[in-house]
Amino acid sequence: MHIKLKNKKIYFGDYKVKCAIGKRGISFKKKEGDGFTPKGSFRFKYLFYRKDRVLKIKSFLKKIVIKKNMGWCDDPKSNYYNKLIKFPFRSSAEKLYKKENIYDIILVINYNISPTIKGKGSAIFLHIAKKNYKPTKGCVAISKRDMYLLLNFINKRTKFFIS
Repeated sequence: MHIKLKNKKIYFGDYKVKCAIGKRGISFKKKEGDGFTPKGSFRFKYLFYRKDRVLKIKSFLKKIVIKKNMGWCDDPKSNYYNKLIKFPFRSSAEKLYKKENIYDIILVINYNISPTIKGKGSAIFLHIAKKNYKPTKGCVAISKRDMYLLLNFINKRTKFFIS
């Protein structure tokens, strides 16, 4: 199964759903903090979810419950750059356990993970969209309803084309 993102829409199976992307658009030359969503073909690593907000979730990917001390390192100077971390943490990192619902379900996009190139961009996820599909910092975001639908189509071999 292939999933395609084009013109702020994600296409999979017979479905087409609206999505938000990075505030500066899509680029092959993604850098940390630039606001671009990376262009290319990717797979999904695993799924994080908030057990207190998402009661039943089906996925063919490995599922990990988000805990209050979890984060994702976004500091290019850190040896943990673009990796899951636990707080307290000395370097800069994004909290995964948020008050807002955008990280209730997170699909980790296999971007800049193996190998990790420092400064090339971190924490590139497919997550829940904000109201009015407000642009992201570089991730892709869809509605929670559409996320549940999409999860039926994703496994380790699924390719996600961003163009």
